[in-house]
Amino acid sequence: MDHETLRADMVDGLEHALERPLGAAVLDALGTVPRHEFVDDAYEPGSDEVAGSRVLGLRTVARMIAALEAGEGDDTLVVGAGVGYTAAVLAEIVGGRHVHAIDIDRRLVHIARDNLGAAGYDAVLVDCRDGARGYPEYAPFDRVLIESAVHDVPRAIREQLADGGRIVFPRGTTDQTLVAVESAGDSGLDVVGEFGPVGFRPMLVDGEQPSGHERNRTRREDAEFDSQGYFAKTGWEYEWLDWDDRLDSR
Repeated sequence: MDHETLRADMVDGLEHALERPLGAAVLDALGTVPRHEFVDDAYEPGSDEVAGSRVLGLRTVARMIAALEAGEGDDTLVVGAGVGYTAAVLAEIVGGRHVHAIDIDRRLVHIARDNLGAAGYDAVLVDCRDGARGYPEYAPFDRVLIESAVHDVPRAIREQLADGGRIVFPRGTTDQTLVAVESAGDSGLDVVGEFGPVGFRPMLVDGEQPSGHERNRTRREDAEFDSQGYFAKTGWEYEWLDWDDRLDSR
């Protein structure tokens, strides 16, 4: 069976397998992008790893793209370029020049660029960046897709979201849920949808690689708290002691 026929058969059964509508634009994009250009074993969910990064299964990609609700011309950021497949699917929906993908791993950036070029999506921009810092040079973004698990959307990415924009990301650590949030003015972000359990690896920080052992989310979150003046000026130890005194006085 040729790649095109196999791809069509798999896409035809996606809505039934996921028990939810995906929309014509998503199905058309999944049916058009030559997935075999991005991964050898194209239809075995979670079975492939490239440069230490797990290639997402077709059902997971379909859920994320459908949750994003992107339309033609939406400026889109993909945090976690991986092998480039998700960026290619989005390029079919919004247009290649509207897709910006970043990854902290330089090797994966080169792999994604090569794959996208071979598949005919040269217009997609892929750059090596710390995902938690977003891509301010091309902000604001109408849509942001984060392909790594976080407790909350990093501050820099929130600030790069356009008014009325949407972010889709895996929320949590061991128990993760794919959620969609939208900008709500000064009040921050509102959750507008939940799309079931997922299992993503945590977002890396600058200096880490997918093939490494350390996956330290704490350094990124501590830096973010510090930038917001979260900790008391006297130091976290004193803030903790103060809290302890309050408990004892109750």
